[in-house]
Amino acid sequence: MRVLVINSGSSSIKYQLLEPVSGAVAASGMVSRIGEPVEPGSPTVEHEADGRTLAHDGPIPEHATGLRVVFELFARSGHDLTGEGLYAVGHRVVHGGEVFYRPTLVTDAVLTSIDELSALAPLHNPANVIGIESARRLLPAVPQVAVFDTAFFHGLPDAAKTYAIDAKVAAAHGIRRYGFHGTSHEYVSGQVAELLGRDAAAVNQIVLHLGNGASASAIRGGRAVDTSMGLTPLEGLVMGTRSGDLDPGIIGHLMRTADFDIDAIDLLLNRNSGLKGLSGVNDFRELQRLIDTGDQAARLAYEVYIHRLRHYIGAYLIDLGEVHAITFTAGVGENSPQVRADASAGLSRFGIGVDADLNTAKSRAARYISPPDAEIPVLVVPTNEELAIARAAAALVTASA
Repeated sequence: MRVLVINSGSSSIKYQLLEPVSGAVAASGMVSRIGEPVEPGSPTVEHEADGRTLAHDGPIPEHATGLRVVFELFARSGHDLTGEGLYAVGHRVVHGGEVFYRPTLVTDAVLTSIDELSALAPLHNPANVIGIESARRLLPAVPQVAVFDTAFFHGLPDAAKTYAIDAKVAAAHGIRRYGFHGTSHEYVSGQVAELLGRDAAAVNQIVLHLGNGASASAIRGGRAVDTSMGLTPLEGLVMGTRSGDLDPGIIGHLMRTADFDIDAIDLLLNRNSGLKGLSGVNDFRELQRLIDTGDQAARLAYEVYIHRLRHYIGAYLIDLGEVHAITFTAGVGENSPQVRADASAGLSRFGIGVDADLNTAKSRAARYISPPDAEIPVLVVPTNEELAIARAAAALVTASA
């Protein structure tokens, strides 16, 4: 049984061919700079299979072309997808709104509904739709399954999901906290329960998904009870290029005093804020390099990032009351000992701390980084959204057979 997982972004496509039971990856890759000019000889598709890497040079004008190139590279590497006997194709879809809160077989009507939800995720859902359409054309006989980033947070308590604005306006326009990175939060929280040797229903935990996009969640007994992202993926933690929390009055202020229109504000808050807005860079490794050279803007960006992160840890400690684990995951969470140490610093009175040696030890495994006698274990658990999507897609196709 093999499932092809596709994550179609605005200018890229990430993909994996994997076995959902074992998690074994047969091939993976990425299409980059879709619709952008590229230098001659510059690879826009990199494909890894069976220990070797294949590449495609030259421009990729649109997503359908990108997927066709990917299928050609699969065939060249010995995995002809049209004859592979794929069990399913699983698609990451960012926003499911109130409509979709479990994995869903894609039909024409479902695809139309996903497209209509683009008003809630204009940077993400249109690209997700294009990826699904392209895959359906290339693999018309293979079940296509949409797995939604918002699904894990669909059942948030009313007090956590409700914004304090006019209730009629909110209802008319679907305004509530939806939350994102749900596939990662759900997967990681399940891994945490296994690592603790406890049933997920008996574990209260805080999960910190820290990548270029970043989010925090409070999970009680396997169910999310709060999350940092909201109607869109803009709210919450400081991110690579996104502002996270800010006074909504800033928007009106910029419109009145700086002649910003809505597109300029959207560009500012989603593309030119966060670490990039404060320091000029959004890559955490480059940020650390600048800090090491004494760059004060980079230092401030880092301090704002940590301040906001600690703010959410503290809030969720109170939300949950009793916490059995705090977990770092995703690119920064898994790879930055400094972030983990600074986020946990000075919290020993709450039973939280990290062991310096365990925290800095190089490992790709799920592991404890807190002292053995810590009241609240601090963990690093690698996320695997592709595997989670593959398993969800396979389970749905099996149940529907």
